[in-house]
Amino acid sequence: MKAVILVGGEGTRLQPLTCNTPKAIVPILNRPFLEHMLRYLHSHGITDVILAMGYLPDPIQQCLGDGRQFGVKLTFLVEDSPLGTAGAVKNAEQFLDDTFVVFNGDVLTEIDLTDMIKRHRTVKPKASIALTLVDNPTIYGVVETDAENRVRRFVEKPSWDKVTTNMINAGIYVLEPEVLALIPPATRFMFEHHVFPSLLEKGELMLAYPSDAYWIDIGTPEKYLKANHDLLRRWGKEVRKQGESRIAPSARIEGPVLIGRDCVIAEGVRITGPTVLGPKCQVAAGATIERAVVWGGSKVAEEALLQDCIVGADNCIQSRCFIPEECVLGDNVTVESGSKLARGAHVPPNSYVKSDLSG
Repeated sequence: MKAVILVGGEGTRLQPLTCNTPKAIVPILNRPFLEHMLRYLHSHGITDVILAMGYLPDPIQQCLGDGRQFGVKLTFLVEDSPLGTAGAVKNAEQFLDDTFVVFNGDVLTEIDLTDMIKRHRTVKPKASIALTLVDNPTIYGVVETDAENRVRRFVEKPSWDKVTTNMINAGIYVLEPEVLALIPPATRFMFEHHVFPSLLEKGELMLAYPSDAYWIDIGTPEKYLKANHDLLRRWGKEVRKQGESRIAPSARIEGPVLIGRDCVIAEGVRITGPTVLGPKCQVAAGATIERAVVWGGSKVAEEALLQDCIVGADNCIQSRCFIPEECVLGDNVTVESGSKLARGAHVPPNSYVKSDLSG
């Protein structure tokens, strides 16, 4: 069986992290996001994957290669203009002559895809849609079903007084190739707004696959940080290293913490998990990092304090700086000594933050 991953979209909600790095390859536990998805697909027996891409395709191709190292064969399809979720799959029609899987390219999940495919083949609907439970369905598209998990209605971002279910479209579909006939070529077209409602109008059987397995959309900095934290917390108090690093004996590291290769952690440093340090990070004497994600090549100087924040690649956090909760720094940012950023500050790449401007 083949899978199509929808990689299109510039990831504007994830900026400033995606100003230089496509959302599809932002690091999750120091590995490109799509690597996690490809390994997940391989674990469910899918080894032929089509990446439908529309933004910064070259870095993605350079990062993933032909997919062999992840146990899959990759085919890259690049859109000339945005085609939407369904239009992007229509663009891959020449490769899709049997039942296939579609994945939104910003979903990290452990939904039992093998079981979902098995149920699809047993019931034989035109489309199966994975559903996941959320606390706030008003910001998503909810899917109403009957007692036999047949899809009855789609409601896009209902107000609280119109909410009938907390089950939302998880962005994972098993489809029959006949569905492609409903999608016009070279046209922006959406599964959620066009294809699936059309199937219901025609009386076609659509099957829901509700699941309480882990699922998260990494499309915002808050969700991106949470995804890293969620995966780290499964390690308990473990501290893992991805290669050799120099760690001073007096450094206090309380897991779960992931340390990339070639890091330097000086005397008196305190790191509290869940925290990720990317490769070639340097943390100077007396600095404290708590529950943060720090991308590769960044330097944290003496007595700096980072809490519940995201620091992009090749940053320079100078001495005695305070980077508090919900702050997100793009790549190549310098924060001047003594600066105290406001909670939730987003700093674009290549910025210089002066102490008298930091709040």
